[in-house]
Amino acid sequence: MPFLGALARTVPQSPRRTPGVVPCAPSLQGAAAAAGQAGALLDECAQYRDADACRGQTSEDGSGHGAAAQAAVDALDGIGTLTSYATEVALPVKGTWKNPAIGSARADVVLTAPEAGVPVLFIEVDNCTEEAVLIARKFDKYARFFQGKEKDTDGIEKPLWRTRWSAPPSEKYERVHPPVLLVFHQVGKRSAKNQMARVADLIRHHWQGIWHREESFHSYDGCIPIVATTLELLREHGPSGHAFWRFGRDHHEPLLDAIGNSRRDAYLARRRQAAREEERRRAERMAAERAARRPVCKDCGQKFTDARWEAIGYTRDWSKRQSHPHLCEDCQDRAVAAEQQAEADERERQEQERLRQEAEEQAAAQEAGGWLSHFRASRGDRPRGQAQGVPGQARVVGGGCKAWSDERR
Repeated sequence: MPFLGALARTVPQSPRRTPGVVPCAPSLQGAAAAAGQAGALLDECAQYRDADACRGQTSEDGSGHGAAAQAAVDALDGIGTLTSYATEVALPVKGTWKNPAIGSARADVVLTAPEAGVPVLFIEVDNCTEEAVLIARKFDKYARFFQGKEKDTDGIEKPLWRTRWSAPPSEKYERVHPPVLLVFHQVGKRSAKNQMARVADLIRHHWQGIWHREESFHSYDGCIPIVATTLELLREHGPSGHAFWRFGRDHHEPLLDAIGNSRRDAYLARRRQAAREEERRRAERMAAERAARRPVCKDCGQKFTDARWEAIGYTRDWSKRQSHPHLCEDCQDRAVAAEQQAEADERERQEQERLRQEAEEQAAAQEAGGWLSHFRASRGDRPRGQAQGVPGQARVVGGGCKAWSDERR
């Protein structure tokens, strides 16, 4: 059963028990003792823990067990379950969690429901019997607690409260403390509305942010988001209704809106959208400029792809340099294939030319060899060194010559 929904549906006059329902846990009774009549409201919320198990059922004797279950069915939707909150939680300004120093605060309730958008919420309950000054002093203790720092198990120093509760990391430009919810129950003689206004005025320095006129939002760096409501408003609207007043605002709103900063979120969303638009326009300009510089193939006229443009860029690796940087990849492949075919054709032509020349030389040699044989045959078969004598001519013998003895004779 959602806790805040159960709180809104609980009858506040007395911490009575519904017959047939298991009594609350000791921790809830501690809350009753600490918060008085308001604590009894939290105490009665334990009824709905068992009502979840018997929702829609009615006891055989007609007792209130079935009534509690029906109350759970009819209750307004809330935030978190009974296991989502702890009561009487020490908030040490010094000391430890188990042994806080004197002067430390104690939260009536700490609600943790990250699945519902509430990582951690501190709740204070007032019956309109306590003076506003005393309530304000408690927020001074809250402020000192939130400002405390300690090294976590990872060795990194961080706010003390973050070492116990998980929450989204703080934004660099705004470090907001966890929110605190004040629930007023009109039991005492003081008006709940006047109590809210009085407390808000006394602790203004804890919650008041800085107004940014141009951006139209408040920033709350180092501030405590403080929200107030009454039990009557919770009964009527529930946590998701317009039942919560954020100190400094002029209207009531749902809890998640009250503890948040919708104007700042809207401004940041607009700024992020504007940044995305500017980035898109810049990317388009860069793309247009790049397209204008993109090389064009000298053969087919097509623009280079990004991969081709990168491939023809300068590189120290000669093995990766392109043979035809002025052509696209397809045209380069065709050009390389044509060059390879031309080289193959040239090699074939040279080979044919070589073979032709060899054939001609061989034919010439054969022709020369046949004439010499014919010449030798016409001379007759004489011994080497002898030649047919011719009258009136010298005859060479052994490198010398004889005078024309025959002619003189």
